[in-house]
Amino acid sequence: MLSRTADNLYWIARSMERAETVARLLEVGSRNALIPSLSGGYRNEWDAILQASGTQAGFAAKYGDPVPRNIESYLFFDLDNPSSVASSITRARENARIVRTALTSAVWDALNSAYQDLLRMRRTERSKLPMSDLIDWTMRQSMMVRGAIEDTQLRIDGYDFLNIGYHLERADSTARLMDVKYFVLLPQVDYVGSGLDNYQWRTILRAMSAHRAFSWAYGGEITPAKIADFLILNRKAPRSLITSVEGASAHLDRLARGYGRSTNAQSKARALVGELAEASVEDIFDEGLHEFLSRFIAEIAGLGGVIHSSYLSGDAR
Repeated sequence: MLSRTADNLYWIARSMERAETVARLLEVGSRNALIPSLSGGYRNEWDAILQASGTQAGFAAKYGDPVPRNIESYLFFDLDNPSSVASSITRARENARIVRTALTSAVWDALNSAYQDLLRMRRTERSKLPMSDLIDWTMRQSMMVRGAIEDTQLRIDGYDFLNIGYHLERADSTARLMDVKYFVLLPQVDYVGSGLDNYQWRTILRAMSAHRAFSWAYGGEITPAKIADFLILNRKAPRSLITSVEGASAHLDRLARGYGRSTNAQSKARALVGELAEASVEDIFDEGLHEFLSRFIAEIAGLGGVIHSSYLSGDAR
């Protein structure tokens, strides 16, 4: 497969997963904003979403203070924000248009329909578009595209590049969603284990559509250690870090077998899987959850860079 085609497929998946992630972050912000503000905590829940998503600098340059309505617009509709839902879906559809012949009609229709819906929504008065509806719409479109890929794409190298994109972006998104908890620091240590603390953790689970799955796996009690284990180390959890990295590694191994050679991408992915497989929740909390997640996000970015140089840049050796 030509590297430019592989690159387009890879970014179709990453862009759609990113759109879903931003929608989930908006849900976290909406839910946390319902909690009465407590003095001494982080600036506010919406600012925390900008911090965790890595978009605070861009927002501040355009809007200044984090007013909720402006944050919603910036994260959903604003094409000046490369991580917004609108930018991500537009980018996914453009990449799909370029490699139309590498996609089934079902995948193209799902992407194009999402884009056409987005254009209609951009022409609609904002007061007629509740944020909850926009969040649900985004997650539904993302699932439709992913389902079309799984149901109709041939299991060849193009399918692998799509899935590598999905798994890397999901690993990054799970880490960022968890890190929202750091940026909405409780005002006092006394609140740890309180109803507020549990509500915030439960909000993270609900935003990942993982609340019921967590209850099945761990019972009703919600603790930071159990949630960290579920979202970082539990292979049964579909959005966990280890599940995502193992998924990317498996598809990289398929490429190595198909092309008859391995690259640094396979080695780096296996090393990251090995690190997670050997880690414990105690190790993670000893390092500091925020510090661990920040390091993991950097490692995923590094893996993405190696994948780009190995397969997508057009000058791989």
